[in-house]
Amino acid sequence: MRFIFILASLVAFSGCTSIKVPPQFTPEKIAALTPADFASPVASEAGERGIFDEAMASIKDPEAFGDTEHGIGMVPSALGSVLLINRERETGLRIALKSLASAEFLTRAPDYQRAVLSASYALYPAETAPLIAPMLAKLATPRQFAIAAYALMRAESRGATVNAREMVRQALLARADAPTEPRLIALARALDPAAATLPRPPLGDLLAAPLRAGHPVVYSLQRKDRRHMGRAVVRAADGKFVRNADGSIFNIAHLANALTDLPGTITNGNTPQGLFTIVGAGLANSVLIGPTPYLESKIPIEATPSEFEHKPTNGEWDEARYESFLPASWKNYAPFKEAWLAGRAGRNEMLAHGTTVNTDYYKNEIVFPGTPSEGCLVAGETWDKASGKMIASDQLLLLKAFTRGGQDRGYLVVVELDDKKQPVAFDEIAAELRAAER
Repeated sequence: MRFIFILASLVAFSGCTSIKVPPQFTPEKIAALTPADFASPVASEAGERGIFDEAMASIKDPEAFGDTEHGIGMVPSALGSVLLINRERETGLRIALKSLASAEFLTRAPDYQRAVLSASYALYPAETAPLIAPMLAKLATPRQFAIAAYALMRAESRGATVNAREMVRQALLARADAPTEPRLIALARALDPAAATLPRPPLGDLLAAPLRAGHPVVYSLQRKDRRHMGRAVVRAADGKFVRNADGSIFNIAHLANALTDLPGTITNGNTPQGLFTIVGAGLANSVLIGPTPYLESKIPIEATPSEFEHKPTNGEWDEARYESFLPASWKNYAPFKEAWLAGRAGRNEMLAHGTTVNTDYYKNEIVFPGTPSEGCLVAGETWDKASGKMIASDQLLLLKAFTRGGQDRGYLVVVELDDKKQPVAFDEIAAELRAAER
C-alpha cells in the first residue's frame, strides 16, 4: 500500500485546507454513532507501518537526490516527516542546515522557506540561529520573517545566542508593515516584557459569558506551553455544563499543540487563543485525522459575520465586533485576541478532530499521549492494532456532548489558563465551572 497522498496532506505543511469536505453530520446522525461504526486502514499495525515507512523514505530523499530539482523539492516533506514521526532528527538537522546555508534560500518558494524555518524553530533553534540571524532583515514576507524571529528568540531563551531579542526588535522597527501586519503585531507583543506578566481576567467571567445566548460552547482550557494536554468541557445552550450519566461534568483531554509549536498567528502553528464559531460537523479526507466527524470551527475573517452570529447580519469585521462577543473584563485582554489576529493573517481550517496517528511516536515527549497536528484541536482515540477498528473516541464523546441539545451551531473558546508545567486537570477547574453555572 502506498501513502504518498496521505503524507502530503499532513506533513508537507499544507494544514487542513485540502482535507475537509462540507459538514454533513446532523445532530441526529451524531447521536446514533458508536465506536463500532468506525475503522481506519492506518490505525492497524500494518497500516501504520506503511505510514511510518513512507515517512522514513521521504526523509532520505533530499540527501539521496542531492541538489537536483527533486531533492530540493522534497525538503518540505522530509522535514514534515521528521516532525510527524519524531525520528531521524539528525538527518533533519543536516537538511535544515544545508537548506539555510544555500545561496538560493532567500529566492526559493515561500512554502519551502516556511517549512525549513518552521522545522528550525521546532527542533533546531540553537543549531540554525547562526544561519538565520544574517538573513532576518532580508526576509520580506511577514510570515517568514516572524518565524525566523521566533526561532532566534527561542534560541536565545535556551542560551544559544546573545541579544537575539534586540536584533529582532531592531529588524521589526525597520519594517514599514510592522504597525498593521497581524503576525508582526503579535511578534511585537511577544517582545514586550509587560505582555508576559499581563494578568488574565477572571476565568469565571468567560465561562459564564453569553457570547451569543442560546448556543452551545466548547471550552478548550490550555496551558501556555501547549505541549501539556489541555481539557475540554461543553456548556449547553441553557448555560449549564453538559453532564455524564452519573451527574459529573463532561470533560476530555484536548490537545491544542502543533507539530511546529509556533505561535497561533503563524500558519500551521498552535491553535490560536480566542473565540471561534462552530458551523457543523463533517468528515475529513485525511486518514491521519481519521473517520470520526470533526467539528468545523472558524475564526473571524475566515467566517463571515453572519456565520459568527449564526444569523444574517449586516456590516463587516472589525475588532469591535469581535469584542462584542466577550464579557467586559476580557474585551481588552490582548492574548485572547490572538484568534482575531490569526484571522486577519489568513489562518483557516483549524478543526476540532480525532486522530489515527500512532501515539508511540511521541512516547518520550511531554505531549504524550497526545498527537500534535497542523494547528487543529485534537481529541484522543484508541484503535485495535489488529483490525484498525475503533475502541474508544473522546472526539465522538465531544461531538455528542456538543450536539446533545439538537444543535450543531455554536462557539469554541480556546483559552490559556497559566504556565504550569503539567496537563490541565479537571479538579483545578471544577469549582469555577460550577460557580459559572450559578
